[in-house]
Amino acid sequence: MWVSRCQKMKSQITNALSDFFFEYETPRQVLVRNRRVGVVCRLIQLGVLAYIIGWVFIYEKGYQSTDTAVSSVFTKMKGVGYTNVSGNERVWDVADYVFPPQGDSSFVVMTNYIITEGQKMGTCPELKGKHSCKSDSDCEGGTLKRTGHGQMTGVCVNSTKTCEVLAWCPVEDDHVIPDPPLLMSAENYTLFIKNSVTFPLFGVTRSNLVEGIDAGYISQCLHDPEKAPLCPIFRLGDIVKLSGFSFETIAKVGGAIGIVVDWTCNLDVDIKNCKPKYNFHGLYGNPAETDKARASVGYNFRYAKHYMEDKTEKRTLLKVFGIRFDIIVQSLARKFDIIPTLTAIGSGVGIFGVATVVCDLVLLYLLPKREFYKNMKFKYTDTQTQK
Repeated sequence: MWVSRCQKMKSQITNALSDFFFEYETPRQVLVRNRRVGVVCRLIQLGVLAYIIGWVFIYEKGYQSTDTAVSSVFTKMKGVGYTNVSGNERVWDVADYVFPPQGDSSFVVMTNYIITEGQKMGTCPELKGKHSCKSDSDCEGGTLKRTGHGQMTGVCVNSTKTCEVLAWCPVEDDHVIPDPPLLMSAENYTLFIKNSVTFPLFGVTRSNLVEGIDAGYISQCLHDPEKAPLCPIFRLGDIVKLSGFSFETIAKVGGAIGIVVDWTCNLDVDIKNCKPKYNFHGLYGNPAETDKARASVGYNFRYAKHYMEDKTEKRTLLKVFGIRFDIIVQSLARKFDIIPTLTAIGSGVGIFGVATVVCDLVLLYLLPKREFYKNMKFKYTDTQTQK
């Protein structure tokens, strides 16, 4: 008996392996002649086909692989400004009004300022309205306050009714901001942008000095979105205008403007068509227009120039109001690749199965002859008969 069982088991295993390797199964197909179901099926398939061609391949370009660039930006300002404050004439060049001077992708151009000259270390009263006092007891000696200019000495100055401080004297008075801005001439300064991008996946390097942009062209061109869109030299007044801001308003208290260099390239066509596009965005600095955050309006900072006079260290303090420019490079390159193409096609073929599922639901659950279609689609077997 044990031998017969082994032989029977061996036969079953052999038959199972034979069926697995040498037989092919295919689903049963039923041809249904029903106009409504046929129209629904073809409409769904047409929609899927339109999605694959229109969205996946044409709009999303699913047949291409993509890469972003490694970029470098170099800038250079040109222009001269002139001021006459209380009979003190001065000419301002690039070394005076650009911070930092190295030509970075983020820099500030001074458009207004408050200057405090001849400061030296000593004791002097605080500004009126700051650290007011009635007696020396209101001025705690040796303490510092966040909004003050120095360390309190413990003395209340009767003439100003403010505490005396050890600081750079005389202290800065920045209550009144010059209006109109002192350096309105900055509107005519020019900015030169030099940008290079590399798409490492495709081994492509491009510069915004594209074909036709040579030394002769640069020496006479000025960027214009319509007439000279590829000229890399920009007038500051035009940048501010294109960003939606008013130059006089932003020049008074300062602000920030973003310059976007957009590289969107299709490398399946001639590489010469890979060219930059410049866009300008006002970030903050116009309280009367798009900037509604009134708590801290504008952009400013301080810097000092130190010098020696009669063996005494002195400094000239400037509170600078300026326009901060942030140059942002956006990039996306595309090129044909067989792998994403096959992936997109395979996904589309899989989506075609939606038509079959929907039509089966209509046939088996919605049509009046659904029982008939069920019998035609499914073959039922009786377990007792099999036994």
